[in-house]
Amino acid sequence: MRIPRGVRVILRLWAVIVLAFIYVPLFTVVVNSFSTDKTFGWPPPGFTLQWWANAWQNAGAREALWTSVKAGLGATAIALVLGTLAAFALSRHRFFGRRPLSLVIVLPIALPGIVTGLALNSAIQSTLQPIGFGYGLFTVIIGHATFCVVTVYNNVSARLNRMPRAAEEASMDLGAGIFRTFSRVTFPELRSALLAGGLLAFALSFDEIVVTTFTAGPNTQTLPIWIFSNLARPNQAPIVNVVAVVVIIISLIPIYLAQRLSSGASARTMY
Repeated sequence: MRIPRGVRVILRLWAVIVLAFIYVPLFTVVVNSFSTDKTFGWPPPGFTLQWWANAWQNAGAREALWTSVKAGLGATAIALVLGTLAAFALSRHRFFGRRPLSLVIVLPIALPGIVTGLALNSAIQSTLQPIGFGYGLFTVIIGHATFCVVTVYNNVSARLNRMPRAAEEASMDLGAGIFRTFSRVTFPELRSALLAGGLLAFALSFDEIVVTTFTAGPNTQTLPIWIFSNLARPNQAPIVNVVAVVVIIISLIPIYLAQRLSSGASARTMY
């Protein structure tokens, strides 16, 4: 079907408007991180690398960065295990209540973050604190894992639904056990889906702030919380811009890699 020229022009213009709406604010943050102005003023009067050096020397920002990395890695590890097991259970088996259970697994990523945060905060106070687990990195990891599981589950489920079971059945017919079949046949096919799901889970965890606010406590700061708490301090504005750019870069890299992995795997499946 041939699209009229006027419609194509309107669609392209609309695409430009949408992209500008999304990326112009991010571009402003990046430019301000090099501005000589100590405020969020625009346009910048000049450019400097001073704020990047100051941000690296800021002990609080470095500690928050390391906390975010640890929280992301911990939540990703839990999500890979639980999300993969859930995907196998729901994709390879038929049982009563399968569809409602699938909805329950996906629900945390659809709920507002403040609702999830309140629920986790209540659960921590009622179950973990009485047995000696207070707010800290552990509770942040548990909180992030609740929605990171969904990304792994969705990626693995999609791959399992596209995978033909003939190779697995042939392997078991030839005498290979369940674990040998998984390691030699199933896992190689799932590897890119697991990696893509893990990268997306890490990206989600790294820049999460709402759930973290309810699960971190007063003594634990991730990088997004550090940005939020320093945003109102006039002297910290340039460093906040730099740290925000770091968050953008660290979040963008795993998302880009996950997209490449998913598209490459889809192409291989088609051919």
